Amino acid sequence: MKFRKSSMLATTAAVGAAAALMLSTAAVAAPLWPGGPDVPGAPAVQLPAVPGIPGLKPAPPAKPNFSAPRVTPSEGAVVGVAQPVIINFNEPVTDHATAEKFIKITTAPKIDGAFHWFSDRQVRWRPQNLWPANTKITVDAGDTHNTFSTGDAVVTTADDATHMMTITRNGQVIKTMPTSMGKPGHETPNGIYTLADRYADMTMDSSTYGVPVDSPQGYRIDVKYATRMSNDGIFVHGAPWSVWAQGNTDTSHGCLNVSIPNAQWFYENTRTGDPVIVKNSTGERHGLDGLTDFSMPWNQWAD
Repeated sequence: MKFRKSSMLATTAAVGAAAALMLSTAAVAAPLWPGGPDVPGAPAVQLPAVPGIPGLKPAPPAKPNFSAPRVTPSEGAVVGVAQPVIINFNEPVTDHATAEKFIKITTAPKIDGAFHWFSDRQVRWRPQNLWPANTKITVDAGDTHNTFSTGDAVVTTADDATHMMTITRNGQVIKTMPTSMGKPGHETPNGIYTLADRYADMTMDSSTYGVPVDSPQGYRIDVKYATRMSNDGIFVHGAPWSVWAQGNTDTSHGCLNVSIPNAQWFYENTRTGDPVIVKNSTGERHGLDGLTDFSMPWNQWAD
């Protein structure tokens, strides 16, 4: 096929003009990226504000959402192996997750644990099981710093099947004593109790928990060597009137009755935070008494 020279020249000129136009366009075309200069005919693109960009985490709070709290145990204390860390706030703390970011529990040896909020004014921390003996615990809660430790593992087991109390130190039996626990209708619930305050002399009065002294189940009586194991009134204490029942029959209103000499030994040889484990009785401790933290199932505590 033959082409006329004039047609070829025209075609060449047209191609050249198109190329020049493309080069010219490429040189001045606006870049196609979001937020760049407007491109004729292209929709406007707006970047979201920085805080709303997906995947970016908000900045952590710069300071605690609570003032310096009170921590129990106190600085330098030596406690038993059932003692939780208790943090009491000066004001209600509703953002629990933020508060926990400013509370650090360090142990030697290293032991995992979890927080449980009893209220907006109190959070507690404990390991899943009883502390090991001679553990050092450091609490940093905002501007409060406490270091305390556990002593020997002094563990009392009260078995309602045998009506005996067995006390061990670091796994070795150091004392046994017969006991009379809660009678039918007043059973001592099963569970792990934490020993607290103790009194060489104490008046026990049923009206303090709603039972009139002059009612059939009422009483007001002086006792010796009373060691508290629950906030609702269960003690290990001397009960000379029930020595006949100790070791064979439950006769108390929930307390662990022992002889005066045994009550004195218990009073003098246990410390705050030591556990008393009640087993083979009736009922279960709920774990919210304030002295029964280790009675709460772990999946409930750490939830």
